[in-house]
Amino acid sequence: MTRIGIIGLEGRMGQALERAIAESGATVSGGIDKGGDPLALARESDVLVDFSVPAALEANLDAAVAANVPIVIGTTGLEERHHWLIDSASDRIAVLQTGNTSLGVTLLAHLVHEAATRLGEDWDIEIAEMHHRHKVDAPSGTALLLGEAAARARGLDLNRDSERGRDGLTGARARGAIGFASLRGGSVAGDHTVFLAGDDERIELTHRAENRMVFARGAVRACLWLHDKPAGRYTMPQVLGLA
Repeated sequence: MTRIGIIGLEGRMGQALERAIAESGATVSGGIDKGGDPLALARESDVLVDFSVPAALEANLDAAVAANVPIVIGTTGLEERHHWLIDSASDRIAVLQTGNTSLGVTLLAHLVHEAATRLGEDWDIEIAEMHHRHKVDAPSGTALLLGEAAARARGLDLNRDSERGRDGLTGARARGAIGFASLRGGSVAGDHTVFLAGDDERIELTHRAENRMVFARGAVRACLWLHDKPAGRYTMPQVLGLA
């Protein structure tokens, strides 16, 4: 029976993970929050799942490497340095990092890539996301994940070829740019719509998360898939056999 250690146990996702692990037949080996000992947790676990904060990532990766256990990272708001740390850790252990663990969102990103590949730059791409009032990063990790899927399809650099936070007289929309809009309010778990807008027609691809259990169940599936993999950096599409 796979033992899963939860980093960020007392948060909303940590509580959902406990329920999802119980549903899966795996066991919770333990959990920590700020000030906890990730190495002690890692030594009692077959795989770790991290939904904490970016500032804690380095210590969590160090603990996973020291204990030689794989880790699933669902923490959002990561910066370039964090990805360098993940790349470095993946030389020693299996690491799966994603902006969204939902299986539905994983499939949505695949569909966005397919659509952006087949439709030319005369089809503009806009991504709208809405989350609860407590979310602190924008655009959401999921919105960026979907934007990356579209950017890869068109050979774009998302950091350079995107438009965010439009306000005032912005001028005409840049051809080929991927636009983002972020909304915050209420208790929304996560809504994402990708618009592909052409002349006289539009495609809308939407995913709505009704509660955090969809992310927790996907994260647990990722943990069970990852726990016996060799060192390397893995993705959610691989969990679904899409890559």
